[in-house]
Amino acid sequence: MSTQAAFSNFKVLTFDVVGTLIDFEAGVLAAVRRISGKTPAELSDDVIFESYKRGRDKHYERSSEVMFHVYRYLAKELGLPADDASCDVFQLAVLRWGPFPDSVEALKRLRTKFRLVAMTNADRVALSCYAHALGNPFDDTVCADDTGVAKPNPEFFAYNKGRQSAFGYKQSDILHVAQSQYHDIGIARKLGYKVCWIERRQGIAGFGGTPAVETLTKPDFHYPTLKALADAAIGPAA
Repeated sequence: MSTQAAFSNFKVLTFDVVGTLIDFEAGVLAAVRRISGKTPAELSDDVIFESYKRGRDKHYERSSEVMFHVYRYLAKELGLPADDASCDVFQLAVLRWGPFPDSVEALKRLRTKFRLVAMTNADRVALSCYAHALGNPFDDTVCADDTGVAKPNPEFFAYNKGRQSAFGYKQSDILHVAQSQYHDIGIARKLGYKVCWIERRQGIAGFGGTPAVETLTKPDFHYPTLKALADAAIGPAA
């Protein structure tokens, strides 16, 4: 079977957005370093990420609103500027997180063959910013404001399954594409979806800004970039 033939049974690609299409780790690091003036030698990426994850766990609500408080938690924990102005800078930066270099072009190619659906724990305000940055590639979007829950809650996937069924698509038509083993790959596989792991941190130790998992779930497809997925499913860019 050719590589493209392996994708021939899928009609819908559902995407995690933040971490898979949008480089939130680069965004978090850039904002913290800009506000604090700390170099990687003075404050490592891993220390920032661990504090960020603790702050996000504490303030898990709508990302367009609570990242102000996530930063304040991080700043107080790490001894960084924690005034309102600094928190505002971080909150605004969250809405300006940019795509990975390959995301826009790869999505454009994938859209020629598949229905593209965003499935994100971001809220509607944040998602609108990210979709715009990505070139508005999505045929449909599902976010935390719609579902009332966040991945890896199975109800998030159930909501999308019902939504896509209204457009005539079955679960077997869907390939779920994501970076996070914790939020997406493990639970999607458990629920019976075919999954594609975009391992954005390939070759980098640890889990970065994403929660760790004890055991990695083996995906059906595994690529280091979205470009590599598009090359496999569509063919190389002309």
